[in-house]
Amino acid sequence: MLFDSSFRQELARYFWATLVVLTIIVITVWLIRTFGEASVGKFNPKDVGMVLGYTAIGNLHSLLTLSLYIAMVSTVSRMYTDSEMVIWQSSGQSVLSLLIPTFKFALPWLIAITALSLMAWPWSNMQIREMRERFEKRGDLERIKPGQFQESADGKRVFYIDNSSISQKNGNRIFIVSNENNIQSIVTAQSGLIEARDQNRFFILSNGQRIEIKPEKNEFKLIEFETHSSKIDSIPVQLSSANAQTTQPLGLLAEPTNVNLAELGWRIGMAIAAFNLVILAIAIPFINPRSGRSGSLIVTVISFFTYYNMVNMSRNWIGTGLISLPKMLITLHLPVFLMAISILYWRQQQGLIFTSPRKITSDKAVQA
Repeated sequence: MLFDSSFRQELARYFWATLVVLTIIVITVWLIRTFGEASVGKFNPKDVGMVLGYTAIGNLHSLLTLSLYIAMVSTVSRMYTDSEMVIWQSSGQSVLSLLIPTFKFALPWLIAITALSLMAWPWSNMQIREMRERFEKRGDLERIKPGQFQESADGKRVFYIDNSSISQKNGNRIFIVSNENNIQSIVTAQSGLIEARDQNRFFILSNGQRIEIKPEKNEFKLIEFETHSSKIDSIPVQLSSANAQTTQPLGLLAEPTNVNLAELGWRIGMAIAAFNLVILAIAIPFINPRSGRSGSLIVTVISFFTYYNMVNMSRNWIGTGLISLPKMLITLHLPVFLMAISILYWRQQQGLIFTSPRKITSDKAVQA
């Protein structure tokens, strides 16, 4: 059918153009933020690309929802601006006729948005969390960089290795300053070797000296040694369990706490919101051919971010116990659905104006 195919083709062009533009803008913002987090030591700077990729996957459902919404509003608005919708209505089509081609195009994307919000979001958060924890919990040995002073994870020791080979577990011209139990110590050595003992790792230092300073007693001790053991860190253990944002839906249902239900309600709400916005995108364009499409686009942006922020706020409401999950889903999303259907019905009644006069004229001509 011409009406069906032409509408979906134009909708696809607007959708891909909008998605590409939004992706470029959003990824640029995420890239700047990711570099900022890497610069303050939240994760390894070498992992910036991976963190950016996981962030994009986790938030792709929002980009798809907004792109789909803007594309539909732009397409319908263009049809009203160019009086194309009036022509279709006069030929027997109506606003409700847009629902079938719209959902033919939007259904695969709605399924993708649902899958991304329910499963891809926690998976990407888990990957980012593991990378951050791995970097934060990395051993003091991994923190050591040749030619640089590096602080240990607990902040009690400072290491310096002039020339080292971490892969061979040795180093040369080593300098260590530590402050533990109100005793400051300075250790220097010509060389060192890493050795694992139980759950700890030690530097076995050779040919050096150790200076111990006790500030409270105003005394110090100088010790020369041929071999000396200095603890570096504990062998890294398995990462901690994930929180609600990194837990899959079945895990949230297994422990139905307020926080878990709030997270689950937010994910389901994002999927329902995408469905409601598809209907709303057909209903809200109110274009006067003399005024252009700016008014409709402004309403589009405002309505999307208002609805999106309400979904985000619902997570806090459920998390604090102000409202239950079923009540939230009904209270927030059902009114939006009913409003969209009501506007569609109202616009359907307006569309009858374009067909009624022609029918009346035809009836009079037959009678004559």
